[in-house]
Amino acid sequence: MKQAVKSFIGKLVESLKAIYEQNKLYDFRHNPNITIEAGLTIESYFSANLPEDKFSIKFGSHVRIKKYCHILMFPGAALTIGSNVFFNNYCSINCLEKISIGENTMFGEGVKLYDHNHLFGYKEKVLEVSRDQFQTAPVTIGKNCWIGSNVAILKGVTIGDNVIVGANCLVYKSVESNTVIKAKSEYIIESSQN
Repeated sequence: MKQAVKSFIGKLVESLKAIYEQNKLYDFRHNPNITIEAGLTIESYFSANLPEDKFSIKFGSHVRIKKYCHILMFPGAALTIGSNVFFNNYCSINCLEKISIGENTMFGEGVKLYDHNHLFGYKEKVLEVSRDQFQTAPVTIGKNCWIGSNVAILKGVTIGDNVIVGANCLVYKSVESNTVIKAKSEYIIESSQN
């Protein structure tokens, strides 16, 4: 009997989680600041921190967002995602000013987009980093790009069309069209035997 009750409670909890996820997506899809063309697919555990008004998100057709992705928007910010864009699991978009993504672009797992930095400076030789003040600059990603896993793209970067960004890159400078960039890494292999 105890096992049957535990099983029932487990199924009930899973059902309630599914309803909660559907309600979050309903609220997202029906927000008047969000424009969605046909074919948007958002998988489970998606989250969005949105201001109450004065922001803009535009999705082209057939955008796919996999599990555990997140969008953060500030008041006045604008996010544009072109048609046929794919976000793999664990991607995040942090938009305080403007981020634009061209059509047919793919993002590997864990890609992070930031159009801002925290303000920081030194006061009496002590580093101070603001928690709530930022410097912003737009991020633009062109058409037909492939952004590899665990890439971070920072404020002010423009990536041209047909660009491949290899896994684990930190992109802090603009990248011309028809370019491949990759992180330079070296492995030091030592024998554990003397």
